[in-house]
Amino acid sequence: MKLFAGSRLGPYEIVAPLGAGGMGEVYRARDTRLGRDVAVKVLPEALSSDSGRLRRFEKEARSASSLNHPNIVTVYDIGSSDSTSYIAMELVEGVTLRQMLVEGPLPVRKLLGIAAQVADGLAKAHEAGIVHRDLKPENVMVTKDGFVKILDFGLAKLTQPEGESEEGTHAPTVSGGTEPGIVVGTVAYMSPEQALGKPLDFRSDQFSFGSVLYEMATGKRAFARASGPETMTAIIREEPEALGAASPSTPAPLRWIVERCLSKEPLDRYAATHDLARDLTGIRDHLVEVSLSAGQAARAAPGGIGWKRALPIALAAVAAIGGALILGKSLGRSPVPSFQRLTFRRGEVMAARFAPDGQTVIHSFSAGGGPEDIYSVRVGGPEFRTQGLRGAQLLAVSSRGEMAVALGWEWGGPQIGAGTLARVSLAGGAARQLLQNVMFADWAPDGRELAVVRSVGQGRRIEFPIGKVLYQTGAVPYLGQLRVSPRGDAIAFLELERENGIFSIQVVDRAGRRRKLSDGWSQAQGIAWSKDGKEIWFSAARAGQAMALYAVTLSGRERLVTRVPGGIRLQDLSSDGRVLLTEESTRREMAGRLAGDVADRDLTWLDYSFPTDLSADGKRLVFVEVGEGSGAAPSLWLRTVDGSPPVRLGDAGSGSLSPDGKWVAATRTRSEGPNELELLPTGAGEGRTLALPGVSPGWVAWLPGGDRLLVEGRVTGGKRRSHVVGLSDGASRPVAPEGWVLDALRPDGKWALCEAEDQFALYPLENGEPRPLLVPKARQDAVADLQILSWADDDHTVFAARHGIPGRFFRLDLRTFQATLWKEVAPADPAGVRAVQPRLITPDGKSYVYTFRRVLSDLYLVEGLK
Repeated sequence: MKLFAGSRLGPYEIVAPLGAGGMGEVYRARDTRLGRDVAVKVLPEALSSDSGRLRRFEKEARSASSLNHPNIVTVYDIGSSDSTSYIAMELVEGVTLRQMLVEGPLPVRKLLGIAAQVADGLAKAHEAGIVHRDLKPENVMVTKDGFVKILDFGLAKLTQPEGESEEGTHAPTVSGGTEPGIVVGTVAYMSPEQALGKPLDFRSDQFSFGSVLYEMATGKRAFARASGPETMTAIIREEPEALGAASPSTPAPLRWIVERCLSKEPLDRYAATHDLARDLTGIRDHLVEVSLSAGQAARAAPGGIGWKRALPIALAAVAAIGGALILGKSLGRSPVPSFQRLTFRRGEVMAARFAPDGQTVIHSFSAGGGPEDIYSVRVGGPEFRTQGLRGAQLLAVSSRGEMAVALGWEWGGPQIGAGTLARVSLAGGAARQLLQNVMFADWAPDGRELAVVRSVGQGRRIEFPIGKVLYQTGAVPYLGQLRVSPRGDAIAFLELERENGIFSIQVVDRAGRRRKLSDGWSQAQGIAWSKDGKEIWFSAARAGQAMALYAVTLSGRERLVTRVPGGIRLQDLSSDGRVLLTEESTRREMAGRLAGDVADRDLTWLDYSFPTDLSADGKRLVFVEVGEGSGAAPSLWLRTVDGSPPVRLGDAGSGSLSPDGKWVAATRTRSEGPNELELLPTGAGEGRTLALPGVSPGWVAWLPGGDRLLVEGRVTGGKRRSHVVGLSDGASRPVAPEGWVLDALRPDGKWALCEAEDQFALYPLENGEPRPLLVPKARQDAVADLQILSWADDDHTVFAARHGIPGRFFRLDLRTFQATLWKEVAPADPAGVRAVQPRLITPDGKSYVYTFRRVLSDLYLVEGLK
């Protein structure tokens, strides 16, 4: 079906056609809701009934929407209108790499600039478990500013988790369920394993990328033959013309990279695509200028250095630099960065800073789960000295030898807390208190003024100097870890955006002008300015919990600095380029008692286990994995008491078990648009999605009988609200007014306990009037400190919890709001644990589950990072 200007697909108004590909036609369109131009890809009408093609179309959207990277086109939305499926994505203004290659090979400088960006984008996708499977010049767009976007993950496939089958297919570019032997993709850029119909992984993309690099350098395809079958045969059995012969001006290190990518055997390619990206970036940053200047010398006029003398010089320069790259010596860099460990006790390093002498490191440390203390240690010496500030958190160290600390630090979450800001000399003496409710602080370069993040009411704000507000927000989950620039004219900081749970790196100047430099990070902690103020270094992760070290310029250009096994967090940068990092092991563990247990036991499965539902008989536990073990998306699991391993149910962020145990109502979180509610079978069967127009679902509970759900979610353009949803017809009706949060469902399914601004009420799910519950004034503070968990075994009692060490379960009488301690829980090993969160409990209290986050870290001094 052809679309014409002015026609509509959902909220998108078609403006003009842009092109067409194997997966559909693409149009320029206008998003009438947000007033922005987008690209809309539609599946042709003739293929709408093709279930296989439709599945690939939807998989493209799901794969691409999980990626968030400056070199990958952003997917905004997926939908359908009048039987036409479509994807709305970022509109990229520019030309394709294919259009650029029409004029022949690219200059080395331009080639490396484009190639490094493509490799960085591929590395991001590969880290997320996504293989492009159709990389070619047509799928690389270059803007007029030189920024690269990888387009059309139309043949992408989420990598199968370990243990899952391919459903019998051998098709190399299509997910399981297609006919065996089908080859989908562009022949000239296939890998040998793709052409042979073998299983693929990220190294297939490396081969395709090598073919693209070869064409960028030579202006011709690596395996061009007269027909498709001949081309595939050449890819499988033959080698391309040597790049040195086809393009003598190509620098040797780049030739070696192309040859490695074009290896017939996948094991001979790169073990990780971020290593490929790092090699290309190193050549771009340190080789291009030398090779170009040598080339200019070779063309010098008579009287200068003749070509016979210049050529050996140029080749020697290229070979020397190339050898240095291979050995890890990039133009004067140390071969390998050196890591000197500074802490050795079991616990968590909260913060660390260089002292003005550059040889002393000040750091906050919590040993064995106890309160923080501030220590100093000399580089190269094992002697530790306490600063006598137990219970205080280090915030910053000034150039004048003064600490900014938070006294009475109250932990509020990972890297979150607040206390009373005070100044303390490193030489000792009494602390001078300045300001309450301070979360983070940093000194100006002169060591006189302080920038702070402080909590004011429900909001957060950045002040610099104290009292002058530069930026303020509402009740965001996270705003902080700010650092003042070397010139004192700007502040870099991290912010967690409440709506999508994504971290961003931002900068604000002293006039309050704010810019977002980088976003799309699932985790971000630690931030510092480079010595020259041209870059901001930070530690972050696009998916999972393990962070790497990155840098971003003030124009928004990102680069990877280093990555190590596990996770690292940036603490500080010295004026001479040395780095303080903490190597961190972060786990979310869960423990408790299921039916038949006589003592608490570890229930953790992978590295970040979070319990979401427990059956009333205590025999089945639903939990979610959101760490590295889960991959790019959270995964939902079911554990039973029969001793069998947990079963993975699907990709979702939370779930509730049906009364008969056959279904889990799961919430799938989306980076764009509302969340989705799915029904996942616990055994054999097909899942299905429930449509909830105008509601982004969150918390879900089953009503008795298993034919209805109680769903709490955010209403489009409004607040949170609870709805009863029928499974047979999808009809929904609200239970309580907007803003009333669902706390617990009575076991008989007749009443729901809801809360709004410290007020409680019972709302009927059938007939009747709401029943307000009055909290006695004397108990309001105590009740406000409790989290309602679930209903107990009578009509007027609920279970509630208080986080801490230990965590505490309470029985709360709704008639008097008297809380009675039911049980205290804590891990046997408290090291690295800040708080225990009681999470689930059966109505009889015999089975329960609690969770806690454990962070163990070691502090390192690193030299040689650039």
